Formats: sequence, C-alpha cells, structure tokens
Amino acid sequence: MTNIRKIAQLAGVSVSTVSRVLNDHPYVIEEKRQKVLAAVKELNYIKNANAVYLSKGKTYCIGVVLPFLNLPYFGEILEGIAGEALKHGYHLKIFQTDYEKDAELDAFHRLQMKEVDGLIITSRANSLDTLHSFMEGLNVVFCENLHGVAKKVFINHYEAVRTGMDYLHSKGHTDIGLCLHRTFGTNSEERVRGFYDAAEAAGNEVREDWIFNECIHLKDGRDVVGQWEALKDKPSALIVTSDQVSAGIVSQAGRKGIVVPDELAILSFDNHPISDVFDITSFDMPIRQLGEEAFRLFFEEDHLSPVILETSLHERKTV
Repeated sequence: MTNIRKIAQLAGVSVSTVSRVLNDHPYVIEEKRQKVLAAVKELNYIKNANAVYLSKGKTYCIGVVLPFLNLPYFGEILEGIAGEALKHGYHLKIFQTDYEKDAELDAFHRLQMKEVDGLIITSRANSLDTLHSFMEGLNVVFCENLHGVAKKVFINHYEAVRTGMDYLHSKGHTDIGLCLHRTFGTNSEERVRGFYDAAEAAGNEVREDWIFNECIHLKDGRDVVGQWEALKDKPSALIVTSDQVSAGIVSQAGRKGIVVPDELAILSFDNHPISDVFDITSFDMPIRQLGEEAFRLFFEEDHLSPVILETSLHERKTV
C-alpha cells in the first residue's frame, strides 16, 4: 500500500510536508503542495480514515438507536438527525433494535469501544439503571423526559394527550378510549398519565378494556375496529397515538359501515400526510425537530439544558 514516504520521495519533499498537505495544513508553499497532490494522484493514494480518526480522537460518526426503520415516526426523527449531521460533517451508524435489549446494549458497547462519538436513543427497551453503567463520561442523548439524565429532548406527550382529552370533552365525548404503541417506556407512560389525569379531572370513567395496546401499523388499526365492535359498552371516541393506526381505523370503519365521527370519533397524533389524505383530526408533533435538537445536544457537548417541544392541533373531519 502506498504510504506517505513514497509520496515524499516522488514529490521530492519531506515526509512532514506530505503530512501537512494531506491534513490541509495552511502553511505549505503552494509549489510544494502541488507536487504532493500530483504525486498523490499518480500513486492513487487513499488516506487511511482510521488513522485520521485516531489522530484526531474522533470518528465523526454518531450512532442512532431506534426500534424500527419502517415507521414514519422514527423515519422522520432520523431525517432530522441526518440533516444536522450532514451540516457538521458527521455520518450516521444505525442500530435497529426491534426493542431487543441485547441489540440496544450492543450500541452502547460500540460507543465504549469508540466506534462512534456518541449515541442518540430515540426509544429504548432497557431500564435506565441498566444503561447507567455504560454512560459514564460518554455523549448520550435521549429522546424522552428521563429524570437524572443531562442530555434529553422530548415532545410534551403528557400535555398533548391532556389537551386532546379536553378537546374531545368540548365536543361532548365522555367515554374515551386510548390506542397506544406500547404501555411501557417514558413517552407512553406520559401519554397514559395525561389520559388518566384528564379523565379524572373531568369526572369521567376510564375502563381498562378501552385501552388498546401494540397499535403500530395500519393493520393494527383495522384490528382495533373489531375489538371495539366486540365491546358491550363502547367508547364514543378514541385517542390514537399514530396516524398509521388511525388510517387503519378509519378505513375499516368505512368498510363496516361505522360512521366517523358520529358513531366513533378519532383524534390522532403525528399529522403525517396520511392524516390529510383520510381527513383525520391530528396533533402535529415536531418529530423532525426532535431529531434536529437531539443532534445539536450531541454536538454542543456542554449543552445540558433539556429541550421541550410542544404540539398543535389540526382539526379535520374525524371529531
């Protein structure tokens, strides 16, 4: 493999001059710079990236931990991270976990081994206690409101669900159900807490069989309609934490002759384009901004203030 000594010999300059040219050092006579560049081209020299990273103490790579790649929510976070990373000369290493704890821990092991300069955790499976031993002195950003964590950015899910409940109450609904991606995890727990607190404040009943879990894809929304039909006492409205699931509900309701919103109102979250196509009332979630802010927290190493993002409601025809 061509090395800088051969380049120096061909260019007729010192090894230190070659090193300065390859590392874009400003203090090199232009004539010598051109000789070195000509020798580099002639010898087809490719700079060893690992050596450069070792010399600078950085990989210019950031790890992004996410459970799924095929959900718009996580795809949009990733777009936000990638856009900011590109501006600052970073590239991404993706760790898809499917919420498997060992896969998530592998990302932390890679960080400890300096394969990446930091991690952004978009959603996690392990407890914070488990992760603490891997985090000391390392640059880790969480996309959730975790206590005792310095670097975090999160959407105010609690307030969003409370606002959604108040909105449904204003439309005359007292029997309200909830469709969730999962019941565990900080963001989901904040949604559930907002749901119960709003119901209690309004003096309304919350029933366990009105809470639908593992609602992720369009098909899950269709299944929710079947479960809703089978209930003896049915909620008149559903808060659904994903537009994909809401679209499945609206589509299946149409097939079943269930009139939305007269028989079943749908209040959704994310405000993705699919909500506009199906005329679904949905909260706009600043998901891409979540990714952008997560990268900025990583990049600005001394920035330890949490970033809180708020939502806004887009009224359409499902409530």
